[in-house]
Amino acid sequence: MARNPCHLPACFPSFSAAVLFLLLAGNHFRHCAAGGHDYHDALRKSILFFEGQRSGRLPPDQRVRWRRDSALHDGASAGVDLTGGYYDAGDNVKFGFPMAFTTTLLSWSVIDFGRNMGGGELGNAIRAVKWGTDYLLKATAHDGVVYVQVGDPLSDHNCWERPEDMDTLRTAYKIDSNNPGSDVAGETAAALAAASIVFRSRNPAYSRLLLNRAIKVFEFADRHRGAYSSSLRYAVCPFYCDVNGYQDELLWGAAWLHKASRRREYREYIVRNEVVLRAGDTINEFGWDNKHAGINVLLSKEVLMGRANDLNQFRINADGFICSVLPGISQTEVQYSPGGLIFKAGGSNMQHVTSLSFLLLAYSNYLSHANHAVPCGDTSASPALLKRLARRQVDYILGDNPLRMSYMVGYGPRYPQRIHHRGSSLPSVAAHPSRIGCKAGSRYYLSPNPNPNILVGAVVGGPNSTDAFPDSRPFFQESEPTTYINAPLVGLLAYFSAHP
Repeated sequence: MARNPCHLPACFPSFSAAVLFLLLAGNHFRHCAAGGHDYHDALRKSILFFEGQRSGRLPPDQRVRWRRDSALHDGASAGVDLTGGYYDAGDNVKFGFPMAFTTTLLSWSVIDFGRNMGGGELGNAIRAVKWGTDYLLKATAHDGVVYVQVGDPLSDHNCWERPEDMDTLRTAYKIDSNNPGSDVAGETAAALAAASIVFRSRNPAYSRLLLNRAIKVFEFADRHRGAYSSSLRYAVCPFYCDVNGYQDELLWGAAWLHKASRRREYREYIVRNEVVLRAGDTINEFGWDNKHAGINVLLSKEVLMGRANDLNQFRINADGFICSVLPGISQTEVQYSPGGLIFKAGGSNMQHVTSLSFLLLAYSNYLSHANHAVPCGDTSASPALLKRLARRQVDYILGDNPLRMSYMVGYGPRYPQRIHHRGSSLPSVAAHPSRIGCKAGSRYYLSPNPNPNILVGAVVGGPNSTDAFPDSRPFFQESEPTTYINAPLVGLLAYFSAHP
């Protein structure tokens, strides 16, 4: 059998050799792919993806034209308006936990990297944030209640139908004082607080509304402690079950409220609860369920600026995160594929790739401003090195990999054609005006044909630990896109589009 000329072994005898391998591998695959990357084009597409995930009544300026209005009666069974928001992935349920995390990371992308986006894409990114926050405001409109999900997941997952045709149960699930959910409420508070920063100078009245609501939701989360998967187990598990506990979301929410409000009480809360809420746990994890690495990086900025020595432990934890991600040193806890992609066991690996890479880039900027490097045993990691490692992950997603495939739909000459996504895989309403029922969609799910509707900008779960990728709908862990894969990628692409 002929050896793949774009395959490189991953033997990491030392830190310098490991890093050199990753960076040279990127150059090697880029040579094989014949060209560099148009990061601005990828940025534009990564933001456009969110319009394909919209639920509710679509606005006149909707750019993904094969989508139509959907789920226009969400919340009616509970006597509330829960229309709008995002479908999290390839199904038609609105899961509040990942939606709130998506909104937080989109906001962080705008806060740190909005100046790199250019006027047009910055406006699109801000509209993507607002589509999320408008829904979260509806979900938190009543004191002491947060609506955390719309749609029965078992009913939904039993069907393969367009969101425009949905006839599955649209149950509205909530948390309250008797059925707490500090995790999803804490993340919702973080999202509202982060977004208030985005709108502070652009729409002050809306910004104040977001911040005031964030304060109320955080108070509720802290006063009525508990995991929402204990209260709503059969609705949220195993889909978005809180495995990690709610403590990190309380710190995460307080960190964003500290940043948004500048109220001393939130800083005091963080210092007082640092140990109690286990800030030092799992320092190399960051995603919709685990906020530890994100908390440490976010709070480290003030420490590195010399303004918050009482938060220094978070900087120490952030340094530990960096060392745990770097290849080829004793502290490394993250696996890399032979082609150089960060890999963590479980499903939808690209969520880890984009979230951890976002933290590498954000922290590198904070380090640069402080003229600081991260000590890792006998070596140190400079800000420039962290940026190169983050870029390497982005380039892998865009096609610098052993398969020479872009994992962003619509970007590059070769990308996934059969993504696990109902709306993309079924004929559009324009092409097939009559309803396609629950089981009638199965033939499209099982079809070997490419999806008829291109969900431009969608980044799928990605290849396995050996860089292999099955372009097939039933392999949902590899072929399904999610909003929380794209949200941190928006910030990464914004930065690299301005620093090619």
